[in-house]
Amino acid sequence: MKKLSLLLVFVAVSVSAQSPWTKKKNEGYVQLSFTTISNYDKVYGNPDYTTNRKVTDNTLQLYGEFGLTDKTTLIASVPLKMIKTGDLVQPTALITEDSKTSLGNIQLGVKHNFYNKKWLLTGQLTVEANTGTYDATSGLRTGYDAWTFTPLFVAGRGFDKWYIQASTGFDIRTNDYSSTYKLGGEVGYKAVDWLWVAGFLDGVASLKNGNVNNGTSQLTALYVNDQSYAAFGLKLIGEISNDFGVNLGFAGAFAGRNVAKKPALSFGLYHKF
Repeated sequence: MKKLSLLLVFVAVSVSAQSPWTKKKNEGYVQLSFTTISNYDKVYGNPDYTTNRKVTDNTLQLYGEFGLTDKTTLIASVPLKMIKTGDLVQPTALITEDSKTSLGNIQLGVKHNFYNKKWLLTGQLTVEANTGTYDATSGLRTGYDAWTFTPLFVAGRGFDKWYIQASTGFDIRTNDYSSTYKLGGEVGYKAVDWLWVAGFLDGVASLKNGNVNNGTSQLTALYVNDQSYAAFGLKLIGEISNDFGVNLGFAGAFAGRNVAKKPALSFGLYHKF
């Protein structure tokens, strides 16, 4: 089951590891993944609304974990955002047609396993740096204009051909962004010797304790305040060898606020060492 500790949860607004399994000392894992939400114009809200132009949100992300000890694992994630605005959706052009390739919010963190007797109980803390960029004329934003601190409690258990895991915690953001409560769960099954199939549910609820001005990024729904969603998804993990593999991911939403009403698709390559 420890090989599963690094599977990524693919959702529309973030990608992060939320597993109770840690790496052994000096063992590591690296993954390069590509996630896309292509050409969207409809956004969940109360009521739902449309963007000013068609928006495409692509992310190329390098993710890694390294075992500091058998119970403590370091985490790092570097996202490269490739986003653009396209054809007009509304009759008046409030933002320009443009594209931007820039860093998103770089993430560093640590997780530590406190209990490992059938069930695993693990604590995790990650910090996202304010490394995104913003262009007011196009409304393109590549990350939250804030630092984000995310404490999580994660539990899970592995069986012969199954695993189950769940996590809960908070995103605590600076710069007058609202914080959010997070809750998620995942079940995986080994369909054949080389293929895992996993389904997940993931929820984020805004605490509505911030009043940041989103500016023109409200017209693209990119990294705006008070984002919430109830998401579902499917992952396929193919093990090419003991050290290499691929994964595919799909994620959609039952409901949400200030997030795109279109699924996210992901593809990743990983290496264990």
